[in-house]
Amino acid sequence: MPRVLVSSNRKLFESFFTTEHQEHLTRLASWSRLATRKIDRGMREELQQADALITTWDSPEFFPEEVTEWAPRLRMIAHCGGSVKARFAGPLFERLTITNAAAPMARRVAELAVTFLLYYARDVDRYRELLRQPSNDIYQEVHLSGGSKQTILGQEVGLIGLGRIGKAIVELLAPFGVRFRVYDPYASEIESTPLEEVLTQSRYLILAAALNDETRGMLNRERLALMPTGGALINVARGGLVDLNALTREVRKGRLRCALDVTDPLEPLPEKHPLRRARGAILTPHVGAISTAVRHEIASIVLDDLGRFFRGQPVENRVTGDMLDRMT
Repeated sequence: MPRVLVSSNRKLFESFFTTEHQEHLTRLASWSRLATRKIDRGMREELQQADALITTWDSPEFFPEEVTEWAPRLRMIAHCGGSVKARFAGPLFERLTITNAAAPMARRVAELAVTFLLYYARDVDRYRELLRQPSNDIYQEVHLSGGSKQTILGQEVGLIGLGRIGKAIVELLAPFGVRFRVYDPYASEIESTPLEEVLTQSRYLILAAALNDETRGMLNRERLALMPTGGALINVARGGLVDLNALTREVRKGRLRCALDVTDPLEPLPEKHPLRRARGAILTPHVGAISTAVRHEIASIVLDDLGRFFRGQPVENRVTGDMLDRMT
């Protein structure tokens, strides 16, 4: 029977793997769990006996290519999550079968992006602020003026990144008749709009792109300045896509609004960071894919791929080296 090492503390492991999942794993392999966030002597000893490794968000942050020397029997790594390129050295993707389980998370992340978008489009933040004041003038104002557009129905949205999350956003917004300007030079199914055009024409801009050398810091001070005054930037992808200091300045002076589920280089965002109290800023603590149902789906995918691998069948969620630049 193959030997599987699970790299996780107990509480996190049980949030993914139900009793039924654990019974399934027992039928597939002899397994043990190790709670450490470092590749220390204890982990190296465990890896020496492992045919497969299951990693989680509390595994060591990075596995170097030497792991194949420490673990001569290791043939597969199954990650409970989507992001693997920063966790495993590049050569490992060719030496081993490495899988992820991104699919269950994409629609949840897309759902959060749509939530932010609708919140901004219906001007909820402004109305909340006005109704906290000791005045009812806003009732008369909207009665007489009819308000502004205050809808996403049939409107245009800028989208940077048409990967798994971007496509889920497009799908979720289809019933609203939203039109998209999309920047993604890697997407073969569309003609990518120039980035500067997406920025200048997008009152609402959603970031769903991968983070790589080309995209890191792509929304810098100069490019943020291209966005129309009053525009809203929504980031559910990677914090490193945006110059956080430049965005903070734009939001604090009231020119732009932002909704961020991710921040970089500061995550968690410091308690006294100005965006945490800035008018026009919505922050959530990296919860785009948070759900017990999502975690259970991830565990099922991991176990399915492990079973396929041990039976000599092709896995369904393998990540190869040439896929990494297109991944978040």
